[in-house]
Amino acid sequence: MSTSNQLEHQLDRWTQAGVIDAAAAGRIREFESAHEQAHGVRWPVVFAVAFGSIMVAAGVLLFVAAHWESLSPTQRFLLVLAMIAGFHIAGGVFMPRMKALGMALHAIGTVALGGGIFLGGQIFNLQEHWPGGILLWAIGAVLAWMVLRDWLQATLSALLVPAWIACEWVDATKQYDRTDVILAQFLTLLAITYLSARSGSEDSVFRRALMWCGGLGFLPASILLAANREWYSMSQPMPASTRALGLAMAFLLPLIVAWTLRRRGAVWNLGYALWAFAIPILNSRRPAQEMWIYLLCIAGAVGMVVWGLREQRRERINLGVAGFAITILIFYFDNVMGKLGRSAALVGFGLLFLLGGWMLEKLRRRLVARTRVGPVAGGAA
Repeated sequence: MSTSNQLEHQLDRWTQAGVIDAAAAGRIREFESAHEQAHGVRWPVVFAVAFGSIMVAAGVLLFVAAHWESLSPTQRFLLVLAMIAGFHIAGGVFMPRMKALGMALHAIGTVALGGGIFLGGQIFNLQEHWPGGILLWAIGAVLAWMVLRDWLQATLSALLVPAWIACEWVDATKQYDRTDVILAQFLTLLAITYLSARSGSEDSVFRRALMWCGGLGFLPASILLAANREWYSMSQPMPASTRALGLAMAFLLPLIVAWTLRRRGAVWNLGYALWAFAIPILNSRRPAQEMWIYLLCIAGAVGMVVWGLREQRRERINLGVAGFAITILIFYFDNVMGKLGRSAALVGFGLLFLLGGWMLEKLRRRLVARTRVGPVAGGAA
């Protein structure tokens, strides 16, 4: 049954039951008809704008790359400025009449700013602090968000500012050992913070975009954190002051952002901060402690499922189930497969993949179905 037929059926029921009169039903029909006409082509327009904007940006970049070597430094610099300014000017022209297109062009202009910054450094052979280019890019995105106040610029700012912090850490600690552990902790907790941006009635487009960014980054960052074992290294040990600064960056910044987004609900983020802190402590080459890593990973996956049930978030349930499956597969390859014969190992893997995958999928569907019924006992944290 289409949406209009459903509305007519409901209006007939309400009118016959005396809930509303015929005049109120007519006004509802007029309002819904106008709303449907205004927004009925929303997704086709968004798809066309997004696809067209990507194609335009790709075409411009290919044109510049094809003629780059034949241009003088002055021409290159003017071309970079024209590319950045042109997208923003075009976005300003289209914004009053076609807001989606204007936002897309402004976003392309902000993305082009990053390429322009590094191309400018190449044109003039600038030997500067390379994370400074990321900082300038992030400043440009923040300024664009302050002026335009749209969710695309806010999302770019939310990605570029942590990218600058991570790049500064990588550059400042490249001579020390085990600095990638702190970076993995930072990325994991930031992904969890962004993943938890949607909760309760807070469901803006910006929060949805943060949720997608966190969902895409959670599993890779968690795998990077769990797989980072303490191998022998010739690098010099990290000073205590530098380690303390890195840990403060990795834990305090994501927790502050989580508290800003969720207030008291950030207690779940605090729990995952303790989880991310415990993994590197136990992560070594000793088999006894290696089992604790798998248990911690399973605990993190189960916790993500429980979190999703309490706050009625299906994406967290899906990620938790996926994390559980990945942990079991890695455990099989790392600890079981090498102890079996080749044929037995393949048969075992096939059975694990088929039966385990089937059971996990059934469990995932039941858990997701519970989010459509209502909150479980206890409600959201």
